[in-house]
Amino acid sequence: MDVNRPPPTNSRIDVSLGQTRPLAMARDWLPPAGIILTALILWEVVARATRVPRWLLPTPTDIGSAMASSWELLLKHTWVTFQEVALGFAVSLIVGIGLALAIAYSKVVERGMYPFVIASQTIPIIAIAPLLLIWFGYGLVPKVIVVALICFFPIVVNMVDGLRSVEPEMLNMMRTLGAVRWQLFTKVQIPASLPFLFSGTKIAIAVSVIGAVIGEWVGASAGLGYFMVRSASQFLTARVFAAIFILSVMGVLLFAAVAISERYILPWYHTEKRQKAMARES
Repeated sequence: MDVNRPPPTNSRIDVSLGQTRPLAMARDWLPPAGIILTALILWEVVARATRVPRWLLPTPTDIGSAMASSWELLLKHTWVTFQEVALGFAVSLIVGIGLALAIAYSKVVERGMYPFVIASQTIPIIAIAPLLLIWFGYGLVPKVIVVALICFFPIVVNMVDGLRSVEPEMLNMMRTLGAVRWQLFTKVQIPASLPFLFSGTKIAIAVSVIGAVIGEWVGASAGLGYFMVRSASQFLTARVFAAIFILSVMGVLLFAAVAISERYILPWYHTEKRQKAMARES
């Protein structure tokens, strides 16, 4: 008998295991896809049956036709809005992480800055946007600032909570093993804060699109928000819905990108979550 020969495998089992994941994905995605398709069909049927004017409520096919006929224009404005979102989110991430570290490790900074961080969210962005327009003009800068103002708050709050979530017993044990302050920070506190940071980041990236549109509504010469205002003033309602659809897709894709990045950067966190879920089910 050849002991080095690999054990025989059951091809039927291998095939079934290979098919399990696609079938599971189909079960997860088919219900929401069916709901969306049903809603679109009902929208089309009701709009046509009631003969609502197309400028008041366009049908999904009207919106699709508007997207097809204006795709070059939509692509141009989508790129402008995406730049505003990407730059504003990057600024909010850098500023948010830095501010969270300062607040978590300095009582003076916490007492001095945390009230301003909270107060920044009590002022409507639509009230700040005109001031930014006066100070910085109609270019990219005021939109980036609006996006950053909307995005940085969940990043700061969640990361501060994450840095403070480490149990004192863990820190004391590391100190008894000879760990210095920098090692406690890099080996314990940063890994513990990353799941919180990604939670805040996912919230921030989801609302970043709103900030860009608000900035464009107040004053702009390009972008999907500007495109919506111009289209609405001409009663081109199908174009407005087309811009809303693109903004929704952009927000979903950006959220998915952050979620995928989280899975690659924090594999241990998701493995632990799956193990806890399996333990609860068993």
